[in-house]
Amino acid sequence: MNSRTKIAWVLSMGAFLAPLALSQPMAHAAQTLEDVQIRVQVLQEDAAAAAEGAQSAKVELVQLNRTLTGIKQEAAVQGQTVETLRKSLGAIALEQYRSGGMSQSLELLFSSDPTLYLSAAGSLEALTRGKSLQLRKFSAAQQRLNATTMTVNDKVAQVAATQARLSTQLAQAQAKLKEAEVLLAKLKKADRERLAKLALARENADQKSSLALAKKASGISGRAGIALKFALKQIGDIYVFGGAGMTYWDCSGLTMRALQATGISLPHSAAAQAHYGKYVALNALKAGDLVFFGSPISHVGIYMGNHRMVHAPHTGARVKVVAFGSSLGSKRLVAARRF
Repeated sequence: MNSRTKIAWVLSMGAFLAPLALSQPMAHAAQTLEDVQIRVQVLQEDAAAAAEGAQSAKVELVQLNRTLTGIKQEAAVQGQTVETLRKSLGAIALEQYRSGGMSQSLELLFSSDPTLYLSAAGSLEALTRGKSLQLRKFSAAQQRLNATTMTVNDKVAQVAATQARLSTQLAQAQAKLKEAEVLLAKLKKADRERLAKLALARENADQKSSLALAKKASGISGRAGIALKFALKQIGDIYVFGGAGMTYWDCSGLTMRALQATGISLPHSAAAQAHYGKYVALNALKAGDLVFFGSPISHVGIYMGNHRMVHAPHTGARVKVVAFGSSLGSKRLVAARRF
C-alpha cells in the first residue's frame, strides 16, 4: 500500500466522525466504535503536530546549511589571506637568518603558540615599522580564521542535530498514522464500513457548511482579502504531510501559498511563520490574520472573523472552515500575526 493509498484509506475510516446513534441493544458496540473514532482522531492530530515539527526542522536545516556554506566560503578566503601573509613573513625570516641568524622574536613568530608571537609583535627588533604592521595583519588574520573555523564546527554540529530532529519528527508522524491504521484494521468489516460512511458524511457536511460560510467572506480588502480568498478556494482539498498545493495541503503549506498570493514570502512551517508579520493581540483579531495553536506551535489557520478560520486540519480531513475559541481541540490559541 503506497502512502497516498494509506492516506485515502485513513481518510475514509476515521476523520471528524459524528457520535454514533445506535439502538440500546448495540450500546456496547457503539461505545467500542466511539472509542476507536476518538482515538483515531487524536492520533491524526498528533501526527499532524509531529509533521509540523518536521517542517520546522526542514526550514531550520535549510537556513543552517545556507549559513554554513557562507561561513565555509569565508574561511577559505581567510585561509588564503593567512597563507599569503605567512609566505611574506617567511621571506622576512629567511632574510634575517641570512643576515645574522634568526632573532628570538622571529623564533617566537614561527612557534606553535600564537600567543607568543602576538605578545612579541611590538618588539621585533629585526623588523621595520612596515614589517611589524605586516606581522600584525598576519596575527589578526590568523585569529579571524581560528574564530571562523570554530563557527564552522559549531554550525556543522547544529546541522547534524537538526537533521536528527527532522528524522525523529517524521518517524513520530508516521508512527501515529500507523497506530491509527492498526486500530481500524482490528475492527470488523461491517464496523469499518460504518465508520467510513459516517466519516464521509461528516466531511461532506463540513464542506457544504464551509462553502456557505466562504460566500459570506466577501468584501474583505487588501492583502487579508487576497489571502483569505485563496485559502477559501481550497475548501474540500485533502490534508497531506508537507502538502503545499494545489491539491494536497498541510496547515502551513496552505497559509504559505495564501500569503504568497499577496506577494509575501513565508517559510513552510507554522512555528517559523509565527515570527513574520505584525504582532496581534488575541482579543483584536481581524479577517486575514494568521492564528497559531499549540506549545510549541504546531498548527496555523487564517482567521475569517466570528471566531472562525479556514485551515487544513490533519490526515483524514479536508480543508474547511471551523469555529474555535481559546483553543482548537487540545491545542491552545497562542499567537496571531497580521500582514
